[in-house]
Parts: sequence; structure tokens; C-alpha cells
Amino acid sequence: MKAQLLIQIFSCFVLASVCFLQTTLADGVTPEEAKELRDEVRGMFYHAFNGYMEHAFPLDELRPLSCGGEDSLGGYALTLIDSLDMLALLGDHERFTSSIEWIGKNLRFDINKTVSVFETTIRVLGGLLSAHLIASDYATGMRVPSYDNQLLNLAEDLGRRLLPAFDTPTGIPFGSVNLLHGVDKHESKITSTAGGGTLTLEFGVLSRLTNDPIFEQVTKNAVRGLWAQRSRLNLVGAHINVFTGEWTQKDAGIGTSIDSFYEYLLKAYLLFGDEEYLYIFQEAYAAAMHYLYNDPWYVEVNMDSAAIVWPLFNSLQAFWPGLQVLAGDIDPAIRTHAAFFSVWRRYGFTPEGFNLATLSVQHGQKSYPLRPELIESTYWLYKATRDPRYLDVGRDIVASLQYGARCTCGYCHISDVESHNQEDHMESFFLAETVKYLWLLFDLAVGPDNIVENGPYKYIFSTEGHLLPATPQISLVKEHCLYYGSYCRMNDVRQGSFSSEVENDLQESNDSKIHGSETHAEHMSDYNTFESTSISGLIKGFCPGLTHGQKFGISYVHPPDQPRDYETVQQKEPAVVQSQAVLVIPSQSADHLPPDHNSYKDDNQTHESDVSNEQNDNQTHESDIST
Repeated sequence: MKAQLLIQIFSCFVLASVCFLQTTLADGVTPEEAKELRDEVRGMFYHAFNGYMEHAFPLDELRPLSCGGEDSLGGYALTLIDSLDMLALLGDHERFTSSIEWIGKNLRFDINKTVSVFETTIRVLGGLLSAHLIASDYATGMRVPSYDNQLLNLAEDLGRRLLPAFDTPTGIPFGSVNLLHGVDKHESKITSTAGGGTLTLEFGVLSRLTNDPIFEQVTKNAVRGLWAQRSRLNLVGAHINVFTGEWTQKDAGIGTSIDSFYEYLLKAYLLFGDEEYLYIFQEAYAAAMHYLYNDPWYVEVNMDSAAIVWPLFNSLQAFWPGLQVLAGDIDPAIRTHAAFFSVWRRYGFTPEGFNLATLSVQHGQKSYPLRPELIESTYWLYKATRDPRYLDVGRDIVASLQYGARCTCGYCHISDVESHNQEDHMESFFLAETVKYLWLLFDLAVGPDNIVENGPYKYIFSTEGHLLPATPQISLVKEHCLYYGSYCRMNDVRQGSFSSEVENDLQESNDSKIHGSETHAEHMSDYNTFESTSISGLIKGFCPGLTHGQKFGISYVHPPDQPRDYETVQQKEPAVVQSQAVLVIPSQSADHLPPDHNSYKDDNQTHESDVSNEQNDNQTHESDIST
């Protein structure tokens, strides 16, 4: 209770300071200044990129203070791969072409290195796929004449070397894999929720480019494996045993170890049109807003009881307002972003942890490793609102990086946000994300001239900031047909009026979709009649009588030794999701509060109860384990 009171007091202070900041920030970024800031950010990129190429390449990452290099992930020119689509975004044909050609000739993955499945996927696999899609397409304006799918071939080879990690009883992958020998017999069976659930975009794109469904299948099974272990509150923990499905850390939140799980649920739907991801996202998001949101902050709670365990702002939470923009929930995104930015202004950077009870930097979490999350959310909020305050935010961030983090050959980690001590390390994501979102922010203010805003496709950003286009090959797939044209068992079909049941079921699906510029579920309204044809005891058409969860085969699995008394869970009014540009609308019939345990019914311990009565467990967005 004391922690909650302190959070409320500090929240009032932050909300009051928002109006003050709007008047005390500089007069506002003019168009001329926005152009100057965009050019300054471009210079920041090249200061760091040139420093890497001159002093660290082909090692993975730059030591910007000592002007040296280090192999931090796998020893395959990580920073160059992570920077490829930023070179394309800047229109640097010469550097983009020469980098593509060097990678195609020199990069190999048949090496005896044990690597993080998560980091290798989001940084290397994502970087290769994004650059391939740009270099191979005349429509992007960055077509490389000498390019002949070398990056795609490398991506497929890497993807196959990562596949052994998914060979587990739950489908949730091991955290690490050896690129030459597979999973070591002594490899830890514990992985993070983000590490297991933030692979769908890269592997899904790889499947669609290679026409091999295995990559998409294993990552979708991993998401299902995590979601099946959710609590009855629709919350997920931070770490899980990939063999038993037992949670080894039950702290639920939107930051470390969970963050990008949320992100990829929504983005996988937006890129692939697969409504299963949307369904899980809706349930997970509703639970997060109900149990984790203490306006404008987010806390960590026990996934079973919802009791607060950490009143802490974690720097990885800062991606959340940007995700809310994509979901159309703008108002809470604005308030939360203002709260997070107040921490940046207090220290000049965001520490890894800020304690909301003591209003101080969390012990042992004082560093700022050049993370992009707050900048990412600033870009998305400016894009959604065109509010000039976000340009002021961007200008403040540029100033902090230039005066506090810039060093001899690049940009340095800040080891202590209070003393601004520099550390001799620069993560590759500084070039892949941090400066990318800053550049996009100011370019948008000037009048955008880049492939993201003016290109031939809509782009989804991966959690590493890589550009994944919604091309027909990637986004127009047969999954959109859902169950139309499928065959249902006759005994699953209720006798009576088919038309009314189908209409109700269609309405259920139509109530759970994203409304906005493009909606993958809109085609469903085109079906006004139900056609049935009996074939060997099956009926062709839409299968009535099934819940949304049953259609997708998502089951609730209750840990056998977990107590079933949930009477201590504090009941709160459900969070209201307000519509702005693009809104995820929960089904009107769905009860997002946890049912009383006395009335809760499991039709089968491996079969999900009706979605309208059961809460789906909130899985949090990937803890950008590195970013």
C-alpha cells in the first residue's frame, strides 16, 4: 500500500510537470532547426559507423574510447549487418552496395560458436533479410545490380543452424545454440519469455521468402507454448523451463525479459495477417493494462496473484507507448511517455532502473547503454499526433547524446547516469535503432524523403529496428481465409439454424480486429451466406460452435502444483481502450476480468474454456535482452 501511495504521489507530480515542461521547453523546433537536427543525426551515424569500419571491422562491435574492436556475439561483422538498412534509409548507394558485396563474399556461419538465439535472430537474421528485401527490389530505389540473393542464402543457412534450439517438449526454444554442433547437452533449460517469443517476424519472413514453412511453424509453436502456460490472470512470468513449462521467475511486467513478446504479437498480425496473434495480443494487452498499469507508470506483479513485487521503471518499458500507438491506444501512451521522459530530463539519460518508491536510481541499475526505446516511442507519438513537443524531446535527446555520450571514435555507454561516466563499449543497436529513430523523427518534421514514409510498401519495424516490408509475397497469404473452405466434423456442427450461428460467430471475429488503414479481417464481411457440402462425414465451410480460442487450438494448461485460490486478487475496473487512429477492439462479449475460481470451468485440462469467460494470459514484450 505504501508503494502504491508513493507511485500515485509521484505520478501526480509527473502529470503536473507535463504542462510545465510544455511552457519551459524551448520555443519549439522550427522547420529549419528540424532540418539541421536531421543532418546532425546523420553526422552522428557516420561518426559511429566510420569509427567502427576504421577501427573495429570485421569484429562485431566498436570500443569507442580506445578505438578498438571486440567480438561480442559471433564474430561475423555484427555492427555492419545491423547497419545495412540504415545505409539504405540514408540513400547511401555506395556504402550499401560495398557492404552487401563484402558480406556476400566473406560471411559464413559454419563456425564453432555458441550464440544467443534471440540476439542472433533480431540482429543478424533480421539485418540480412531487411537488406535483401531492399537490395533485390527496384521499387526501393536501392537495388544493387550485382546482387544475386547472397544475403537471402546466408539468412536461410543461419535460420537452419538455429532450428535445433526449438527441439524441446514445449516448443519454446533454448536460449543458445552452437552454429556448428547444435544445442550442447549442458545447455540451460531456462529461457526468458522475450527470448522465446520474439522470433516470429524474422522467421516468418524467412519462410515466405524461401517457401519453407518450417521457420514460421517453429516460432509460432514457441508463442503457443508460452501462451499455454499463462496464469489465470492472463499474465506471463519472466523466465520459464523449456522442458517442463514451469515458470522459474513469476514476475510479470512489460520490461526486462518480457517486453518484445507483446510487440511481436501485434506486429506479426500487422505483417502476416494471422488473427491468432491478434487474438493473443488483445487478451495479453487487456491483462497488462488491468494489472500492470498504475497511470502513468507500469509495475511488476506476481503473475498469479497480481501483488506488486517491483514498483520500478525499467528502461526497456519505454518501447510501450510506441506499441500503444500501433494499437491505437493513444491517450495512455501520451501520459506514459511524459512520465518516462521526466526521468530522462532528471538525469540526462534513462537509467536501467528507476525506483518509483524511493524516487531514485535503482541500486545496480545506473547505466544507460545507448538504448533506443524512448526515442522509438517519441517517433511513433510524433507520427501519430504531429505534436511539436516530441520534436523538443528529440532535440533534448540529441543534446544529451552529443554532450554526454560522444567520444573519440563513436558513442559510449554511460556507466552511471548520475555522474555521466563513460564506458568503452558501443552496442550495434545504436546504429540499427537509436540514431535511426532520431533521424526518422526529424525527417518526418522536415517533409519525409525516405523509403519508410514514401516508399512502395508499408514497413513494420522489427524489435531491432530492421525494416520489413508488407509486400504481397510476405503479407498476402492463405491464412486470411481462416476457416472458410475448411472441413468441419458433422458432429461438431449444432443442429438448427446454421445462418444465425454463423452470423454470430462471424460477428465475434469481426469484433476482434484492428480498425484502421488496412484490416486483414475485413474480407470476412463479404460472406453473407453459409454453404455446406457433405463429404465423407465432413461439412465444408465455417465451423460454428467453437470459441475463438478453440479454433486456434490455444489451451489453458494449469500447473499441477499451483494453488487455485485467487480470492486475494484485487479487483479493479477494466482499463478503457480509447480509439484514435488504429484501434484494437476487444470482443464486446469477452469478460477481461478473471473469473471467480468457483465458477471457472475447464472442459478439459488441455482444452481452452470459452474465450468470453476465460482470461488469456498477458505475455509481455521482449526484454530486448541487449537493447
